[in-house]
Amino acid sequence: MSCHTAMPTQSHELVIDRILNAPRDNLWRCWTDPRLMEDWFCPKPWHVSDVVVDARPGGEFSSVMHGPGGEEIPSTGVFLEVVEGSKLVFTDALLPGWLPSGRPFMVAEILLEDIGDGNTRYVARARHWTDEACREHEAMGFHEGWNAVADQLEALAARL
Repeated sequence: MSCHTAMPTQSHELVIDRILNAPRDNLWRCWTDPRLMEDWFCPKPWHVSDVVVDARPGGEFSSVMHGPGGEEIPSTGVFLEVVEGSKLVFTDALLPGWLPSGRPFMVAEILLEDIGDGNTRYVARARHWTDEACREHEAMGFHEGWNAVADQLEALAARL
């Protein structure tokens, strides 16, 4: 595993850019199969349930995160762009039916690039509307959390 924090391409952006030791197709499957997402999508001891993945522009992307202390954090959004096998872009700024969500937090972009030998370049970007929201996400543990999730994703995808 190779891991580093990439330089943002724009302001209000947080990025992880890693090489995962798992095939791109397996990583894509983990991102698009709701049952598989339940195994890796939150840093443990948190877990996720009620996952909906309608991987098409305008399709719903939602889940409920559950914390070890009984916390529940629902999240509903939509996919903005889907390139089969290589790119997912989604946001919580919109709800299904293109309805405004009320408090947009981010647009996420996931890129998967096959680099050979069963390895995949994995880039995850979180783009925020404001510096304040970006700093809030970073303070919530963006780098630690998204890297922990990438470790869990890598482990599951390598087993498929």
